[in-house]
Amino acid sequence: MTDQNSDQKNVLGEPLVPCSFRPMTGFFRDGCCSTDDRDRGSHTVCVEMTAEFLAFSAARGNDLSTPIPQFEFPGLQPGDRWCLCAARWLEAFDAGMAPHVLLQSTNERALEVCDYAKLSAHALDLH
Repeated sequence: MTDQNSDQKNVLGEPLVPCSFRPMTGFFRDGCCSTDDRDRGSHTVCVEMTAEFLAFSAARGNDLSTPIPQFEFPGLQPGDRWCLCAARWLEAFDAGMAPHVLLQSTNERALEVCDYAKLSAHALDLH
């Protein structure tokens, strides 16, 4: 985690735990769902990708499976962990397609968009 973001908390009110280093995720590409005002998409929900969600996201115009080498984006596969935009997670939740969440790695700012009860209902680290 970068020094500028080391004081950020997760949705449990604890220090933010890294989401993924392989693939490297986060708005700052620091492995954490750290955020600040530059992160207009609020990449704050740490999820574990599923084939169903990847297809859902692609159908909504955000293909997360296809690599984009010029942006050092490897393309995601089921099982990869990734800092997802909070609004996209909520959209997927409402459609019954939400991937599982890691609450320890989900930034508390996700709560500005997503209800804690919805996040925790999909939590891998509570069940």
